[in-house]
Amino acid sequence: MPHAGLTLPLRQLGRHLRDWRMRSSLSLEEAARRLEVGATTLQRAEKGGNSRIKTYFVEKACELYGVPVETKDGMVGLAKQAATGTNWWHSYGDVIPKDFDVYVSLEAFARTVTSFQPQLIPGLLQTTDYDRALVEQIWPDGPREEWDRRVQIKAHRQNVILRKLDPATLNVVIGEAALRHMVGGPATMAKQLRRLIELPALHTNIRLRVLPFSAGFPGGSSMPAFVVLHFDEDAAGEPIEPPVTYLEFAVGGMYLEKEDDVGFYTRKYRLLEQSSLSEADTVSLLMRAAKEYEHRER
Repeated sequence: MPHAGLTLPLRQLGRHLRDWRMRSSLSLEEAARRLEVGATTLQRAEKGGNSRIKTYFVEKACELYGVPVETKDGMVGLAKQAATGTNWWHSYGDVIPKDFDVYVSLEAFARTVTSFQPQLIPGLLQTTDYDRALVEQIWPDGPREEWDRRVQIKAHRQNVILRKLDPATLNVVIGEAALRHMVGGPATMAKQLRRLIELPALHTNIRLRVLPFSAGFPGGSSMPAFVVLHFDEDAAGEPIEPPVTYLEFAVGGMYLEKEDDVGFYTRKYRLLEQSSLSEADTVSLLMRAAKEYEHRER
């Protein structure tokens, strides 16, 4: 197992260390000299190749690179999580600050995003109006500036599948309930559903199907929302890092890296996809639902 010594927190920390070093325009050798470590040691840390990393080293690197305090606290939190093993429960706001979004930075490096969302439209496909309606309910007392900031973050996330150069592939199954739950009113829902029609038509890297109510529970069980992330491969066709399954809950998220766990959710996704409407029938259902919402607006 080539990745047995790596953990997700360490890989994420390594990405941040490398990103901030490059932002500061320091070469690997110069940064290592100032941090009083060997260049090989720093390079290994940037690749997540250490078994663990000391928090004082992270703090020293953050000071050298000019990392903002809130980001530094998140990076230190990742270092503290380094011994969690291959399955990691991340409790929001615990060791890592709540606003330091581990999942978003992980998603940004994905080559393929495979997602099942039974209740909500997936974040990568949400319109700004749909997202804002959710944000205002999650943080009802938040200032407008904070709402705007969070909506902008979501819009920026979508670049991973909408960018012109080498976009990630998005495979998604959405439960019919996501089309029926009202978010932001009929006009917002109609616009959202039409976006679900338009995006796969314009971007061949986006594949969308709806799991209808009539399909029941494929496999005999109700599945929660989940995402499976796959990453780039090397020249030999081997993954640069192992795939990750992400499960989100109200108070935290679970990251699964064990091969059996990722395989379980991958098989479940295939079953859900096989039980879903065809792409053509999905478009027809989305069109009918959008027209129903538009009719309610008249």
